[in-house]
Amino acid sequence: MHVAALEMELHIGASRSLKAKRAVVRHLVETARRRYGVSASEVAYHDLWQRAGLGFSVVAPDAGHVDELLDRVERFVWSHPEVTVVSSVRHWLDLEP
Repeated sequence: MHVAALEMELHIGASRSLKAKRAVVRHLVETARRRYGVSASEVAYHDLWQRAGLGFSVVAPDAGHVDELLDRVERFVWSHPEVTVVSSVRHWLDLEP
């Protein structure tokens, strides 16, 4: 079993309110869940209008599949026209038998 998380920090420059920010975040989180089957959540900067921290996680039988899914999620977020990715970090959970 292989487990990894993708942590992304975003800047949403066009957002002028928390409501506008949440609409963008909701779209990213729900689409990633539905399209790629990952767990996803807003994990940081809840009270800032133009900043968001998103977390995505995957569990799969092989590391290649985990990497592929997180690559797809990352490309999806990078391609969204309303956001600028400030940082993107992957964290792997080491499960020793």
